Amino acid sequence: MPRTTPKATDTISVKDFYESYREELGLELVTGEKGLSKVVRDTSINRPALAMVGYFRYFANKRIQLFGAGEMAFLRDMPADRQESVLRDIFAKHVPCVIISRNLAPTKPLRDEAESHGVPLLRTRLSTKEFLTVATLLLERRFAPTTSCHGTLLDVKGIGVVLRGRSGVGKSECALALIERGHSLVADDLVYCRQESENEVIGSAAELGRGYMECRGLGIINVADMFGIRSVRLDKRIDLVITFEEWAPGMPEERTGLERSYYEILGVQIPHIEIPVKPGRDMARLTEAAAMVQALRNMGHDSAQEFNDQLIAHMENMGTATAGPKS
Repeated sequence: MPRTTPKATDTISVKDFYESYREELGLELVTGEKGLSKVVRDTSINRPALAMVGYFRYFANKRIQLFGAGEMAFLRDMPADRQESVLRDIFAKHVPCVIISRNLAPTKPLRDEAESHGVPLLRTRLSTKEFLTVATLLLERRFAPTTSCHGTLLDVKGIGVVLRGRSGVGKSECALALIERGHSLVADDLVYCRQESENEVIGSAAELGRGYMECRGLGIINVADMFGIRSVRLDKRIDLVITFEEWAPGMPEERTGLERSYYEILGVQIPHIEIPVKPGRDMARLTEAAAMVQALRNMGHDSAQEFNDQLIAHMENMGTATAGPKS
């Protein structure tokens, strides 16, 4: 399966941020339209309390600047000329934008300085805490490293399973059988992956192809229409990669389950299983079993290792019994 080069977004324009998350964050543009091309270079949100008293040594100017109720009350307690001086110093640091929480009304100096410096000034209906939580999550997702891989991603009893293998090996047929048994489709043919934490990769489908599958001989089918809305998921953490390989005489096959292999996606090692495909094998049932094995391993239960330990203990006991008591 060919892999694409991972990509990581390191900037987002204020315009893109505003248009993408306007509804979710309850954003309203107050002034500073000419500065919408400015870019945000950090996923964190900064509250410029220290900057408002003139301390700029650690001022995070690459971040969105959030004025909460405290900052706005502090501003209103200042005379207009002092407000202008403070805000002029902040905007001179080339901040990407300023957002006011709780739909609080900006002071006139704040509007004027934002406009004169070309800094977008926005308001959100959310409280400061709500905005910090939601906006940080949205930015971290946007800045997360991404890639794509060919395969079919399903949610099998809570385990995110990517089915991969050469074209025509039976991935879509297996996926269709799993969906018919009550499991959910996330993406068919092309899985978009993003790394949301050090050891977690989330898979999803392109918006245009979400909920659709290609089955050889049938063409494109709408999974939600055929099996109900619960048969489709928007995204899923990838817990297991299964590669279907056409069986050939003499090919190596795992018999004990003690050997572990991994498939790397965005630097994360995902458990990997290779299953030979030959006539008569129920690939959907085998995939279900593989998902359950992985679920047990996630909970700390490894059937193969437990059996191996019991076997070794039994052999040691047999050896002791055969040797008999020492004279």
